[in-house]
Amino acid sequence: MSAGRNSIMELTENVVEDGSSCRNMPHELWSLDEVHPKKSKFPCCIVWTPLPVVSWLAPYIGHVGICQEDGAILDFAGSYLLNIDNFAYGAVARYLQLDRAQCCFPPNLAGHKCKNGYMHSENGTAVSWDDALSSSMRKFEHKSYNLFTCNCHSFVANCLNRLSYRGSLGWNMVNVVVLILWKGQWVDAMSVVRSFFPFALVLCLGLLIAGWPFLIGLASFSVLLMGWFLISTYFAKSLLEC
Repeated sequence: MSAGRNSIMELTENVVEDGSSCRNMPHELWSLDEVHPKKSKFPCCIVWTPLPVVSWLAPYIGHVGICQEDGAILDFAGSYLLNIDNFAYGAVARYLQLDRAQCCFPPNLAGHKCKNGYMHSENGTAVSWDDALSSSMRKFEHKSYNLFTCNCHSFVANCLNRLSYRGSLGWNMVNVVVLILWKGQWVDAMSVVRSFFPFALVLCLGLLIAGWPFLIGLASFSVLLMGWFLISTYFAKSLLEC
C-alpha cells in the first residue's frame, strides 16, 4: 500500500474518531492558527497556483486545493492521487481563507442551519471541516483525473458542497475559479510575477513572430476553453465525470 494511501487512511481514521465523539454535541469552532505561507500552512483556505504550459496560454487557469484546519493542503493532483501537505505544481500563489461559520455541520437531520437540509443530507454532510474534506478525499481517491471533466476544481467544489458553504450546494468548477480569482489574495509580489510573466512572454514572442494571427488564435483558445466549462457545467452536466 502506498504512503499516500496510508496518509489518507490515517486522516480518515482520526476524523472518524473525533467526529463520533462529537456527533451528539453542538459543533464548536476553535480558533485557527495564522496563515503562514513560508511554512505552506493555510488553515481553512482555498489555494491556487499556476499550471505549467496551460497557465502560460490562459493565466486564469491554475491548480487549486483546499486546506485542513491545521493548514495542511489537500489537492486532487491526478487519477486516484490526492496529495496531503504536498501541493502539486509549486508553492501557493493565491489563497482565500473561508469562514467556517458559513458552513453547516448538522449533528442530525434536524440540526441543519442551512436551507437545504434534505438535499444536504442526500449529497453528504459532515460534523466538522476536516470531516468534510476527509469524506471528499475518500470519494476522489477512486476518480480518474481529466482536465476538462474531473479536475482539482471538482474536488474543491465537492468539499464546499459537503460543507454547504454559504448555504449553497451549487459549487462547481466555474464558481470555484471565480471565487479564488475574485476574492483571493496574493502571497507576495513574486507570486504575481510567476503567474503572469510566462503569459506575457508568450504573448510578446507570439506577436513578434506571428503577428496578429497569433493574438486571434490565443483569444479563440480562451473563448473555446471558457465556453466548454460554462456549457458543460450549466447546460450539459452529463458530460462531467465528477
